[in-house]
Amino acid sequence: MGDEKENKDELFVEAQAHIWNHTLKYINSMCLKCVVELGIPDILHNHGQPMSLSQLVEALHIHPSKAQSLARLMRLLVHSGFFSQTQHQVAINYGLTPSSRFLLRRKTSTTTKTLETLPFMFLALHQAMMAPWESMSSWLRSAPEDGGHSAFEMVNGKSIWKYIGDEAEFGSLFYQTMLYDSQLIGRLITSAKCGEVFEGVKSMVDVGGDDGIIAKAIVEAFPHITCNVLHLPYRTTKDLYVVGDENLFEEIQIPPTDAILLKSVLHQCNDEESIRILKNCKDAIINSDEGGKVIIIEAVLEKENKMEDKESIETQLCGDLLMMATFNSVKRNEKEWNTLFLAAGFNHYKITSFLGVRSLIQLYP
Repeated sequence: MGDEKENKDELFVEAQAHIWNHTLKYINSMCLKCVVELGIPDILHNHGQPMSLSQLVEALHIHPSKAQSLARLMRLLVHSGFFSQTQHQVAINYGLTPSSRFLLRRKTSTTTKTLETLPFMFLALHQAMMAPWESMSSWLRSAPEDGGHSAFEMVNGKSIWKYIGDEAEFGSLFYQTMLYDSQLIGRLITSAKCGEVFEGVKSMVDVGGDDGIIAKAIVEAFPHITCNVLHLPYRTTKDLYVVGDENLFEEIQIPPTDAILLKSVLHQCNDEESIRILKNCKDAIINSDEGGKVIIIEAVLEKENKMEDKESIETQLCGDLLMMATFNSVKRNEKEWNTLFLAAGFNHYKITSFLGVRSLIQLYP
């Protein structure tokens, strides 16, 4: 009897710790934002070697009475892998890790060429993006006849696209996030790993391609390809042909082409909208026998799960909920993608998983 009670108590304690851990996870995010706002990664980088707590306090112009508070904040971020910690005699010294090197506000040549994460972090933690989670239960209880709006629109009084247009700071964070992500994807899909993707392709349209970052990367890597960008007219680029109107994703008209690129477009759309877009893409492909295809860059939820990377899986699942809260849309698994492709009239597809939590899908008529 005593052993049974002891086992139950152990299970209770484990369950409590699990619940507390997930309840308090927001503290990790806000502490990370805090150290970036304070400029700690830049201070450590500029110092050139690990710094003690007293050195950090002095460099940050923090009142000595807050030194232990800073130490406690750093302790959590050391545990999370964002800073290193070494001991020299009695002093604890803090240094950068590979992750925190990408939190520098003043980019080095290395970080500029590889990854930019700060705009997304500040965007995801913006009050307008956090607010829907305060009212998620109310949104879930709301009926479709109430308008079918996203949780973002319910709490902010406007769609995210309207919010981007009205709020300059928020809009800037959004477009910086898209810009840097496109730069990264542009490098990845034009690498040697993706050479076969562009075989037989002489023309391409990047739908929703914004400033044409990916299109430029493709043209530079494959000069024989003519690349056009289809996007809203107020987001134009000087050296690429841009078409489109305010109803881009509703009444999309794609010029005839060999291939079409859809990066992070369909996860903003419901199934009906996605099928309509894919059908329009299929109608626009003029070289279906050789090279004709739709190239989709999106998460495929159950594809990466086979890697058994718990952190990547959690990132994907959180990303799916972010789409739900922000756009009232969904990230899809392979079965759900296949259903869309068949409904749009496509015959087969190929999925390549090397874009982190996203995949490259080649879709053939």
